[in-house]
Amino acid sequence: MGRGKIEIKKIENNTSRQVTFSKRRAGLLKKTHELSVLCDAQIGLIIFSNKGKLYEYCSHPLSMGQIIERYQSLTGTCIPVRDEREQIYNDLAKMKRDTHCLQLSLQRYKGDDLSSVQYEELNELEQQLEQSINKVRARKFLLLQQQLDNLERTEKMLEKENQDMHHWLMSNHIQKQQAEMEHHQQQAMTELKLVGQQQQQVLDQFPFYGEEQPSSVLQLANLPLNLYPYRLQPIQPNLQESSVQRRDYG
Repeated sequence: MGRGKIEIKKIENNTSRQVTFSKRRAGLLKKTHELSVLCDAQIGLIIFSNKGKLYEYCSHPLSMGQIIERYQSLTGTCIPVRDEREQIYNDLAKMKRDTHCLQLSLQRYKGDDLSSVQYEELNELEQQLEQSINKVRARKFLLLQQQLDNLERTEKMLEKENQDMHHWLMSNHIQKQQAEMEHHQQQAMTELKLVGQQQQQVLDQFPFYGEEQPSSVLQLANLPLNLYPYRLQPIQPNLQESSVQRRDYG
């Protein structure tokens, strides 16, 4: 199936028109280069886009100016040369007048040299200055309000950070106190165990018969002194010597 024929008219869609221009421009430049190389032809091609952008092609080694001069000499046409000095003079005079008006306006805005200004001009100048002052004040208030909003946001952020830091410190303090209490309890339990072991060692050194054995050193200290009298055994050496001496004297 062959390709359909495209109707030759302006493309209304900007994107489609730009795409078509780019494709066909590239194809036209390619065909121009092929024609110049294959046929040894001298070709000068100038293309302006709808936005005023220039695209050109010129056969090597000639330049576009040489091809245009050759075209003028062969066709007998010439490009008219415009005398732009008058236009430049008019533009310069206009710029001078605009500059002078701007300088006068600046002086009036500053309040300098108002002696030649009429009442209507002064009234208009006053209104313009008031409008300018209102715009400046509005812009100033807007900036101040923005700064105030930024400060309020910063204050809220700092308050939140302060609260978070306070909660964090309090939680760490509570955890530290709990750890210290647990450590003290462990130390107290260890000391109680050591004291109990020492009490048991003391109780083991005192054998008790017939009565209930005391369970602590405090109970041992509260016992009466004559509850468990000690009996001296004659087998001890010092007691044997004293008994022998008594017999001799007797």
